[in-house]
Amino acid sequence: MTIRLVVDGRGSLRHQVLERLVARSDGAVEVAVHFGDREADFHAACLSRAEVRHGKKGHLIQRHKAHGAEMPLLSAPDYFFMLEQGVEQLHRNSADYRYRSHNLTHLQDYLDYYHILADAYAQEIEETGATHALFMNIPHLGYDVILYHVAKTLGLKVLIVSQTFFADSFFSMERIEDFGHMNPSGKDGPPIAIEKGSAPDLFYMDTRWQERGPRGRLNLKAVLALLQHVALKRPGKLFSPSYIFGNLRRMQKVYGGLPDWRDPFSKFFHTNELAYFEHLAGYEAQSVDLNVPFVYVPLHNQPEMSTQSLGGVFRDQVLAVEAMASVLPDGWRIYVKENPRQGAYARGPMFFHRLARIKGVQFVPSETSTHELSTRAKITATVAGTAGWEALRKGKPVVVFGGGWWRDFPGVFPWAPDMDLAAIAESTFPHEALEQAFGNLQSRCHQGIIELLYKERTAGFDLDANADAVADILHGLLTGGLPLTFRGAQA
Repeated sequence: MTIRLVVDGRGSLRHQVLERLVARSDGAVEVAVHFGDREADFHAACLSRAEVRHGKKGHLIQRHKAHGAEMPLLSAPDYFFMLEQGVEQLHRNSADYRYRSHNLTHLQDYLDYYHILADAYAQEIEETGATHALFMNIPHLGYDVILYHVAKTLGLKVLIVSQTFFADSFFSMERIEDFGHMNPSGKDGPPIAIEKGSAPDLFYMDTRWQERGPRGRLNLKAVLALLQHVALKRPGKLFSPSYIFGNLRRMQKVYGGLPDWRDPFSKFFHTNELAYFEHLAGYEAQSVDLNVPFVYVPLHNQPEMSTQSLGGVFRDQVLAVEAMASVLPDGWRIYVKENPRQGAYARGPMFFHRLARIKGVQFVPSETSTHELSTRAKITATVAGTAGWEALRKGKPVVVFGGGWWRDFPGVFPWAPDMDLAAIAESTFPHEALEQAFGNLQSRCHQGIIELLYKERTAGFDLDANADAVADILHGLLTGGLPLTFRGAQA
């Protein structure tokens, strides 16, 4: 049987891999419909922004009149979760967080648009006779997660691949919720040496984020960002000196209260951003007692794949903190640290009010070293972040709420309502077992690059050879000739 693919793959590298996949399959693989950039059948990013940008087949929504093709969604047991997840991901492109935003404003707008997209996807799948869906990253941008929902409920065979950060390799799975589940079946590899206590190589992190530095100062980029916001969102206020200078004074106070590496308004200004950073600056002068027993909860940047898709219900990160507080031993604290890249998304004033209501919780200054916190903590708790991997390398236990790639490693305890944190804090695991688990995982990964960002991290990278190798691996995964990296309990 010929495999007819619905593909979500944006960018020139993925487009090249897709072309090679079809060409090298000897007719076994065809592209039914491709969501990507302008060279694809449909322009994908414009669907998240609810704007009109044409691909080779025009615009998806303009091609169809609704006839209820998305109705299988309504009978899916997880319909309401899918709906909430889709709406939440679409919200990342609202006017509160983007200059180039969609115009969805009310809850009903989001519900309507979710079903419009779902119906259009379903009709395109029906008309093209698609049999399989290939996602070249874990869906987390709105348009792609809705496509994923539709593909699942229509019974398409789904393959998701996602770049790893530790080598020129990628993961594979059939379902988002399988991420991190290393089913015992599959090949095992030799252990990989890990220097105990060493920090992972996080090339996207700045070492200054863990040190106390001088305070910041208002700069020209921030002033221009304010003027751009006013011109686009509140043009009448351009002629109100009191409004302009009032905001500039508030911005200067924010800069003066934060480390100079934190430049909150150099690229984007919104009144929500200003309110967020004012709240954040209010915690910078607090002292942190590292001698008391505590759980360390490093927050994820949002919107981000690790929370929006891999977190499940715990994409609401305060819910994870509330869950930890419900089983917190007497005398313990929970130290919550903000992500250094975070802006106002999912961080309104109610976020801080909700955190402040949780017994035993302290929001620590942004320059408190995450390395020292994870070393001194009894437990690190995270939705899916690499802070969990760092803690494991130190021999420290981790509570996980979502789908970290390390979630089946020794020392990891998936969240449970009756868990005993004191007992978990006393648990140990051999470092050799961690090295073996890491070797097992690496042996189940697939060599190649599907994310252009990682090209510079691979010595001697050959674009053509990479496209051929990745195409062959994808063919093997689609036909069942190669095993998946992650297989959940139901797989």
